[in-house]
Amino acid sequence: MVNITLDGMNLSVPEGTTIMEAARMNNVAIPKLCYLKGINEIAACKVCVVELEGMDKLITSCNNAVKEGMVLYTNSPKVRADRRRTVQLLLSQHNCRCATCVRSGNCTLQQVANDLNIIDLPYKERYEVTPWNKDFPLIRDSAKCIKCMRCIQICDKVQGLHIWDVVGTGSRTTVNVAGNKKITEADCALCGQCITHCPVAALRERDDTEKVWDAIADKEKIVVAQIAPAVRTAWGEALGLSRQEASVGKIADALKRMGVDYVFDTTFSADLTIMEEGNEFLERFKKGETKFRPMFTSCCPGWVRFVKTQFPHFVSQLSTAKSPQQMFGAVMKTYFAEQLGVSPEKIYTLSIMPCVAKKGEANMELFHEEYAGHDIDTVLTTRELTRMIRSAHIEAATLKDIEFDSLMREATGAGVIFGTTGGVMEAALRSAYFLVNGKNPDADAFKVVRNSMDNPLSESLGDGICEAEIDLGGKAVVHAAVVSGLANTRRLMQAIERGDVHYDFVEVMACPGGCVGGGGQPIHDGEELAVERGANLYFLDKNAKLRFSHENEDVQKLYHMYMERPLSHKAHMLLHTDHNAWNVTEE
Repeated sequence: MVNITLDGMNLSVPEGTTIMEAARMNNVAIPKLCYLKGINEIAACKVCVVELEGMDKLITSCNNAVKEGMVLYTNSPKVRADRRRTVQLLLSQHNCRCATCVRSGNCTLQQVANDLNIIDLPYKERYEVTPWNKDFPLIRDSAKCIKCMRCIQICDKVQGLHIWDVVGTGSRTTVNVAGNKKITEADCALCGQCITHCPVAALRERDDTEKVWDAIADKEKIVVAQIAPAVRTAWGEALGLSRQEASVGKIADALKRMGVDYVFDTTFSADLTIMEEGNEFLERFKKGETKFRPMFTSCCPGWVRFVKTQFPHFVSQLSTAKSPQQMFGAVMKTYFAEQLGVSPEKIYTLSIMPCVAKKGEANMELFHEEYAGHDIDTVLTTRELTRMIRSAHIEAATLKDIEFDSLMREATGAGVIFGTTGGVMEAALRSAYFLVNGKNPDADAFKVVRNSMDNPLSESLGDGICEAEIDLGGKAVVHAAVVSGLANTRRLMQAIERGDVHYDFVEVMACPGGCVGGGGQPIHDGEELAVERGANLYFLDKNAKLRFSHENEDVQKLYHMYMERPLSHKAHMLLHTDHNAWNVTEE
C-alpha cells in the first residue's frame, strides 16, 4: 500500500494505482475526456491534470501512478485555471451548436465545460471541415472532433479493424479514415463501437427518423415495426425508466401513439431464424460438412461485413439464413401482405435495432415472384427511437404495457436471448436437441455457451471467446464456440485457419457482449453495460412461458399456411440469401 494525501485526506491505496483511480476509489471525481480504462490512457486531453506539491508543472492523473508521500490537489486554483484554459481551447475548435446536436445533454465535453462555468470563449473559433458521405450509416462530423483518440484505440484494440488513424502534422493533426481512404472504401464493419465510445458527437449514426415520420404521414403506406430483443434492455436508460419499468410493451405503445400501424417483436423472427439455421446446421453436420470447417451464424451484419473483407474464403461457411431483421421484412411483404390483402409495395417495414450495421444490412434486396425491393425500408437505432419518443412529446411515465399485434405475436425465451452473446447458439442447440431426439432438453442444459464475459461455466480461450462440447442426447457431440468482439473473432478465425482448433458450429457477434452492447444503444460514457443488459434477457428467458423456438405456435402456423416446412423451396426463396451477391463497398 502507498500512503498519499489527496485534497487534505490521508489515504492508503494499492501500489501501482493511478492518481485518477485513487481519487475515484475515495469518491473524488477528476474530469476527463480521452481516458478509457485499459484502452486509452494516453493523457491526450490534459483535462485530468492535478497539482503535486513541490512540483511547478501540473501532472496528468490518468497515467501517473501514486508514490509514497505524494501530496495532491485535484481542484486547486492552479488546476482550475489550467483546466479552464484547456477546455476553452478545445471548445474553440469544436462546433458548439449544442441545440442541434444529438449528444446534447449526454456530451462529456458539454458537462465538463458546464462544470467549469465556461460561458464565453477568449479564443478565436476555428473548425475543421472534412467532406463526408452523409448516406453512409456511420457519420463523422470533423467540426466536433476533439482528437481524444478514443475511436482509434477502440477500433484497434477491441475490434482490430484499424479504420481510424491520426492524419496530418503539427496544428493540422486530426483523426480520419486510415490510409487516406473514403469511409466507403474502408473495411468498416459498422459495429458502431467508435460511436458509443466517442465523448462528443464527432461520430454518430445516420439519422433516419424523418423517413419514418414521412412514412407514417403517407396514407398509402402501412407502417409495420419490429423491436429487437436487445432494445428492451436499454431504451429506458435514456428516458429515466428502470429496467423493471421499461418493458417492451411500452415501446409498442409509444410506436402506436406515433402512428405506426402494426408493431411486432423481432423475437418472433428470431424463433423463425432458429428453425431455418438450426435445421441447416443439422443438415450440414449430418453430411459431414463441418468436419473441416464450422458453420458460422449469420445473424450479425457487423460480423458478416467483417468476414467478407477479412476472411472472404470463409464466406461459404456462413449460414445462408437471413438475420431475424431481414426474415421479418420478407415475411411482412409476403405472408402478412397477403393476410391484409394488400400489395407488398404498401407495406413499409421499420426496424428498431441496437445496431448501426443493420442500417447497411437493410440494403439487401428481396426478390419474390413479381415483387422486387428491400426486406426492410428503414432501420432506427435505440437512440433514434428515444429521440422520436421525445419529439412526439410522449411522457415515458404515461406509457402502457400493451400487447403486440396478432398473427405474429408469439415469442419464446430462446428468441429473446438472441440479443446477448451466446444466445443464438443456446437457442439453436435447444431446438437441435429436439430435432435429433424428438423431445426437449432441460431449457438450461446449454448455458455453458452463455456470455463468456460473465460465465464461470465456459471454457474460455481468452476474453470474449468460449468453447464447449455439447452432447445432443448421446446421439451426437457438437463442438461449439462463441465469440464476441472483432479482435477476439480475428484470433479465433486465425486459430481455425491454422488448425489449432476445430468446431462444428460457431456463433459470432461483432460487438463485445453481443447486441446488448451494440453500437446503436444508449451511451453512458465510461460504462460498459453489456453484461448487465444481457442478464436482463436471461431473466426474461427464465420466466418465459415458452423457451424453445420450435414451440412458437405462430411460427408453426406460418410454415403450415405458407412455407410448408423449414428449408423448403419457398423458405429458401424468402428466408435465405447468397452472401456472395453483394459487396461491402457497394452499400
